This record gives sequence, structure tokens and C-alpha cells, in this order.
Amino acid sequence: MQLVNGLHFKNVRGDLFGGMTAAVVALPLALAFGVSSGAGAIAGLYGAIIVGFFAALFGGTPSQISGPTGPMTVVIATVFSGVAASNTENSIELAFTVIMLGGIFQILFGILRLGKYITLMPYTVISGFMSGIGVIIILLQIGPFLGHPASADVIESVSKFPAFIATANPAAVSLGTLTLAIVFLCPAKITRIVPSPLLALIIGTSVAVAIGSNNPENGLRLIGDIPSGLPSLHLPALNISQLRSILGYSLMLAVLGSIDSLLTSLVADNITHTQHDSDRELVGQGIGNLISGLAGGLPGAGATMRTVINVKSGGKTPISGIVHALVLLIIVLKAGDLTSNIPHAVLAGILIKVGIDIIDWSFLRRAHRISLKATGLMYIVLFLTVFVDLITAVGVGVFFANLLTVKNLSDIQSNKVKAITNPDDDTDLTIGEKHLLKLAKGKILLFNLSGPMSFGAAKTISQRMGIVHKYEVLILDLSDVPLLGVTASLAIENMVKDACQNNRQVFLVGAKGKVRQRLKNLKLLSLLPPEHCFDERLFALQKAVAHIESTQIRVQNKNREEREKSNTN
Repeated sequence: MQLVNGLHFKNVRGDLFGGMTAAVVALPLALAFGVSSGAGAIAGLYGAIIVGFFAALFGGTPSQISGPTGPMTVVIATVFSGVAASNTENSIELAFTVIMLGGIFQILFGILRLGKYITLMPYTVISGFMSGIGVIIILLQIGPFLGHPASADVIESVSKFPAFIATANPAAVSLGTLTLAIVFLCPAKITRIVPSPLLALIIGTSVAVAIGSNNPENGLRLIGDIPSGLPSLHLPALNISQLRSILGYSLMLAVLGSIDSLLTSLVADNITHTQHDSDRELVGQGIGNLISGLAGGLPGAGATMRTVINVKSGGKTPISGIVHALVLLIIVLKAGDLTSNIPHAVLAGILIKVGIDIIDWSFLRRAHRISLKATGLMYIVLFLTVFVDLITAVGVGVFFANLLTVKNLSDIQSNKVKAITNPDDDTDLTIGEKHLLKLAKGKILLFNLSGPMSFGAAKTISQRMGIVHKYEVLILDLSDVPLLGVTASLAIENMVKDACQNNRQVFLVGAKGKVRQRLKNLKLLSLLPPEHCFDERLFALQKAVAHIESTQIRVQNKNREEREKSNTN
């Protein structure tokens, strides 16, 4: 196995250009995410550098660019405003500890090979959650867009909208509107040379400087000077009273970062026609987030837009991700003072565009045509994400999505449970089998199951149990059952026991492999004589018809003997 996944030096020129282009795109986003999180612009840059470098070095998607993303920033902003703010003594260290623990969880996910399961979340939940994240970003940036301080609480921010609008700063609104106009309307020919977010950052900052951004009369909020140089260490800190919240947010960061990264990996696979290593990607992302938290950086994940731009610009190997991180490091070391005049309103405009892009407009427009239940679930998740919290939204969404799935599977399994008494009841019967059923004259109940039988089918099996005593023979056909759940097995056991107690003949057909072993473990096979177990349905029907005919002959003989005895008397 390669030390660095997908590393080769046949595409160095493309990787250099792709990495530099991705860094140019990442710069304004890293600054904006850092300010929005509450940790400061430098935290966004540190996160982009560290996660970008280590995820490229140890990850499993060669062309992926990683760094702070909208969803991850929303979570960590909640941590800074909630968990960290309530512990003034170790507030900063506590927040960065959450990031470190999130990275450790991701590493564990990779070691336990959970990569293939992470993205098995219902699309309705992912869509509602991501759209909710987009709405949160937009709502939280309305304040800075109008020239007011940012808030990390959605409800607080929404409640202040009337005051924000009434006391809006004209200069901030103008710069924010200019930023939105650039990121939305900039021609594609220009964005291929200079990405629209960077262009908006340059133009917006230049205009702010021209109108006197430092003039108190303008009232513009600026990033201000950010530290240059290497970061200082933030050693882990724990508060036992908040341990549950810390672990909860860490797990949320880990799961969200894993989903975000692996979905981006799938996008990269589609563009590059390659195959990523999910578990290795989780380990790489985890290492990146662990070290980022230790160095005071934001958490990160695979960034779809930056990854696509990297690939389109020629990046194919981890070298491009490493170059992206090194370019940002040079900016931090040498050009940190250039960011001091960047207005918050410009960053807010950039983030509003990010929020709009995150919202799943495509699914929102079509969801009601696909399924009303799925649409309702998506909007519930969206609402909970925005106005309650992310953990509750995902938990409730997954629970109800699985509930709907179980209901649908139960309906399908119930339709696969057939009680056949008439030769015309089932067209799958062969001519010989239909003939034998006809000879039985409705005295055989052929109980046919097909497909996996879980607890969803148990109710239907139990409902059929009440009719068994009406027939002389029960044939239980499991030929097409590859899997038999515990609940369904117990329902079948009750049916067989009930038939035996009512002196009915029971024949078992086609039980093999795991199904036969399950029945054997239940000691169900011990209730039936070996000659009552068959591999083919036809043989069971022949045996059943023979039993019915012999029973009829015995009854006829007995009746004749009774008549003769009566005549003699």
C-alpha cells in the first residue's frame, strides 16, 4: 500500500496549477468562515492550511481539496457560542478540544472501516440537513451584511432583523450588495481567470479603502489585523459537567465532516474516473482535524467547489492539495496585514452566496412530485436544523426515515406471503402442482413465502395462523426465502405448533442454508418427522394428496364398517 494514496510525479505541472487555483478560491472562504465561526479570520486560515495539508497527505481521495466548509463552520460556531461561552476559564481550549475529539472520532471511523456506511443516510435527511445549513448561514449573515455584529444564534439573529433593517449601515449594505452582484453576475470568462469570491473580496476591500474604511463616520466593521506566523498550541481541556455536550458536538462534527468529505469524494470520482478509499479518507480527515484543533484552526472537510476547481485546473494527485495548503501558509506568513481592511459586509456577501449554493434547490423543486412523505420529512429536518439543533435534526430525520423504510419493506414482505388453496390462486404453480391442488379439493393450505422475511412479515404470518385448522394439510414453502429473521421465525414456529396441536399434517419445503439452520436452532425441525421435509414443492404436494386420499379411504372403510355393524344388529 502506498504511503500517500495516488501519489505520482507525472502530473506535477497540473497539480501545481490546480493547487494554486484552489488556494485562491479558498482564501476568501477561509477568512469568511473564520469570522463567521467566532474564532477569528486566522482560525479559518489555519484550518484551511492544516486540514488541507494532512487530508491530502493521509487521505484516500487524491484530487480532493479540504478545508473549512459551511456545515462544519455552523457546528463549530454553535460550540463557540454555547459550550465554550459557558466556561470562561477554558473557553477557547474547550472549543478546540471539541475539534480534536471530532478528529479522533473520524480516525476511529476509518480504522473500524465504517466509510462505506457513513453515506448510507437517506437522501431526504441529507437534503433537509444541508438546506438547513444553507438557511442558517444566510440568516446569520444578514446582520453583518447590514453593518451589525454577527450572531451565532439563529433565533437571536432573526429576532433582531427589524432593528437591523431600521438601523442598517448604508456603506455596509452597499458593499454587501456589490459583493453579491459580483459573485452572482461575474461572467464565466472572468471567473476562469479570477474566481468570483476572490474578485469580490479584492473589489469590495478596494472600494472600502477608497471611501475611507477606517473613518468612524462610515461605521464599517473590518477584520482588522490578524496574527502572522505559526499558530500557538491549544492543549486539550475538559469540563466534566459539560462532557456530554462536548462528546455530542464532537460526534456531530465527525459524522458531518465524514459525510461532507465522502460525498465530495464521490464527486471527485465521477470527474476523474477514479475510485477513492473511504476508510483512508476518514483517517486523513481525522488527522487533519485533530492537528487543526491543536493549532487553533477550524475543523474542515472535503470541499466540493474547491475540489472541482482543482480537478478542472489540472490537479490529480495529493500534490495539488499540499500545494494549496502551502500557498495559504505563505499568505499567512507574509501577507497577513493585507487582510486588515476587509469589511465584514463583503465576507457576509460571499457567505450568503455560499449558503444559497448549499441549499438543495433541485430537490426542493421536485420533492413533492416524488413523495409527499419524503417531502414532509425533508422539511421537518430543515426546520429542526435551523431552529432547534443539528444533532436533533439528524436524529429525528434518520429515525423517521428508517420508520418509513421499515413500513414500506413490511408492505412488500407482506405481499410475498401467500396462502394458496385453489390451483388458480397462483400462476407460478406448475401444471403438475395445480393438478395436485385440484385433487386435494381445498384440503391443502400451501403457505408460500418468498424474499427476505423480517419482523415486517411476522404480523402477516400470524394473521394467517387462524385459518390453518380449516385444512387437513399445511405445506410451508420456504424455497425462495434467503433470510429468515427471528420474529418471522417465531411466527412460523407458532403456526407449525398450532397445526400440530390440531392434528394437522405439516410439510416443510425448501428450507436450506441459513434458513434451515435458524429453524434447527429453534428446534422447529424436531417437531416434524424427517419424511415431512422436502426439497421440491411437487413432492410435498404428492405426499399431501396421498395422505388426504388415504385418510378418505380410512374414513370410508370406517363408515362402511359402522353401517354393516348397524345392519347386522
